[in-house]
Amino acid sequence: MHIHFLDPYRERSSPIHALDPRVKLVLTLAFILTAALTPVGAWPLFILLFAIILSVEIISELGVLYVLKRAALALPFVLAALPAIFTIPGDTLFSLPVGPWVLRASIPGLERFASIALKSWVSVQAGILLAASTPFPDLLLAMRALRIPRLLVTIFGLMWRYLFVLVDEALRLMRARAARSGLADQPGLKPGGSLVWRARVAGGMAGSLFLRAFERSDRIYMAMLARGYDGEVRSMPLPALRPWHALALVIVLSVLLLLLVMGFLFW
Repeated sequence: MHIHFLDPYRERSSPIHALDPRVKLVLTLAFILTAALTPVGAWPLFILLFAIILSVEIISELGVLYVLKRAALALPFVLAALPAIFTIPGDTLFSLPVGPWVLRASIPGLERFASIALKSWVSVQAGILLAASTPFPDLLLAMRALRIPRLLVTIFGLMWRYLFVLVDEALRLMRARAARSGLADQPGLKPGGSLVWRARVAGGMAGSLFLRAFERSDRIYMAMLARGYDGEVRSMPLPALRPWHALALVIVLSVLLLLLVMGFLFW
């Protein structure tokens, strides 16, 4: 079976893959909510949350490095919380002169930044596990089973479907550019012209990609209307939950609730 390089789903025979998509979606959202509500500086709880997500990575047979490498892509966005180190008052940890100003890093600010980074890191890992262990159509069915608004689920489905269409159009444009770029006989010279010329070509490609995507979206929508589309994507409902799926849901939710209560009581 051909798998598009954008599709994060990886087929395995693990218990995580066999789990009902509704259970996986609920547990993933519950885990992310627990991580977000964990108090700042509750390091034992952060260690427990990381241990839970690490155990799931091992059981899923996806590989710990597979998940960690992809989770590292989200770490640069954590830098948005970097000003918290210098803006939250408290005991000064160190001073950093910047021109006429002096930035003072506080211990509470550093704790806040580290807590935000850990929360984001484990939450992104949970999302990667969900996407890699569940086909996207099953996720859409799970969203509808959980009574998420149908319009929102339809937007998700169409966005996912046409993302691949857009990438395929971009690949066609890149192949056309490569076919029209001559190869130089001299070593070290790249195909095509100067940097300005290449930038002009890239800008033209971006505009052409937008026009192609816009025109193709109209054609696809007209084809959908011709086939009876009325704004509702119909599909077969998911079967009832198996007993062990419901048991896993109750156990994991209870553990996450216990961790959250411990966080509010002891930190």
